[in-house]
Amino acid sequence: MAYQGGYPPYGAPPPQGHSPQPPYGQYPPPQQPYGQPPPGQPAYGQPPPNQYPPQGYPPQQPAYGAPPPAQYGQPAYPPQQPPYGAPQPYGSPAPPAGQYGQPAYPPQQPGYGQPPPPQQYGSPAPGYGAPPPQQYGAPQQYGAPQPYVQPTPPSMGYGPPQQIAWNGDADAEALRKAMKGFGTDEKTLIRVLADKDPLQVNIIRDTYQRKFHRQLIADVQSEVSGWFEEGLCAIIRGPLLTDIHLLKGATDGPGTKEKVLNDVLLGRSNADLRAIKEAYLKTYRTSLETDIKADLSMKTERHFLMVLAANRNEESTPVVPQQVDQDVMEIYKATEGKVGTDELLVCSILSQRSDAQIRAIAHTYKQKFTRDLETVIIKEFSGHMEAALLHQLRTGTDKAMRDAMLLEGAMAGAGTHDALLTNRVIRMHWDRNHMNNVKGAYQHKYHRSVVSKIKSETSGDYEKLLVAALGER
Repeated sequence: MAYQGGYPPYGAPPPQGHSPQPPYGQYPPPQQPYGQPPPGQPAYGQPPPNQYPPQGYPPQQPAYGAPPPAQYGQPAYPPQQPPYGAPQPYGSPAPPAGQYGQPAYPPQQPGYGQPPPPQQYGSPAPGYGAPPPQQYGAPQQYGAPQPYVQPTPPSMGYGPPQQIAWNGDADAEALRKAMKGFGTDEKTLIRVLADKDPLQVNIIRDTYQRKFHRQLIADVQSEVSGWFEEGLCAIIRGPLLTDIHLLKGATDGPGTKEKVLNDVLLGRSNADLRAIKEAYLKTYRTSLETDIKADLSMKTERHFLMVLAANRNEESTPVVPQQVDQDVMEIYKATEGKVGTDELLVCSILSQRSDAQIRAIAHTYKQKFTRDLETVIIKEFSGHMEAALLHQLRTGTDKAMRDAMLLEGAMAGAGTHDALLTNRVIRMHWDRNHMNNVKGAYQHKYHRSVVSKIKSETSGDYEKLLVAALGER
């Protein structure tokens, strides 16, 4: 399904006759996630009252083709753009209250562990858990001590163990029955595991061991094989243990799987990175930094050590225009504004700024130099560092489109990179709101559904598992 309304290509200036670019120093707001229920209704996956507290990813980035903000003097955070799949004509007047940005998907039943619904139309759109955005020109100097900001909470499955009011006995028994005796009931394995959140998976895994004195993952590995096994094991391990399993595989043996390092480590919150480092050390009795140093070299090694320091600005940190201006000029002087490139300065900025700050940097760079920052990175960098910087930049500018492009990258060209495809789908499926955003972004960019593309590239139980993980059949 193609977009309606004639959106310009990503990064292009708006067509003549449409709304002008926002004045210098105002930034595009975070987008209401595509397919989000209207305000006042629980987001897809939101826990019922008195259930375990919400965790998950911060709000999503602006959609491709989002209209520019209003004229100077109006609020710096204009109304949100409708979701992918239900756009309004570019530059059209806002519809009556209560109708703008209706969800592209019917409202879902509440589930576990998703963040609260986004702000109401027309209200400020701070990051998840953030204070109201700081006014332009507020008296805060670049480099001055930052006020206390609320840390971004860990994603579900990365925080301390939680007790939830959910019983896994029936699912554990169904899994054991599916694998007991002659043959395997693959349909039951998919049905039981594909739609569970990380906390439910933990309960099923523990219940299975308690009731049958057997390891669920060992039984699955003995019954199935190939990429179907890989996908099921990624679900059973849960997101955190899967991350450290992939990192160990990426740094063991000859060569390094750079794409795996990018997928697992880049664009993550400080809380998630600290959980990954702690679990890696506990499991493998060596620090992740030690293994990264042994496998990477020179400036790429230093880039990833910056990332592993886990000292990004939190998402609730205000976006200060003076700091954004200085970051933009530093990036320009380190790339286009000199002979040669100061790679580590650019790495430092993109590794330490929050997603909202990166979004403001990209927006201001385009205003100031009439070039996309993404284009500059592609021109000035190459190899693993180029891919890593693009991953960090796209996390800030449009995380859903970033992941849509990663899925396409795993399936494009001759053959399918099944290891990347499997783990990218399973990683996305833990956050159902984000998953729906990725599906909308993929449809917008590639003019077909990601599920149809996966069906054309995979087969058998492996195909059925990936499709089920994406919430379809």
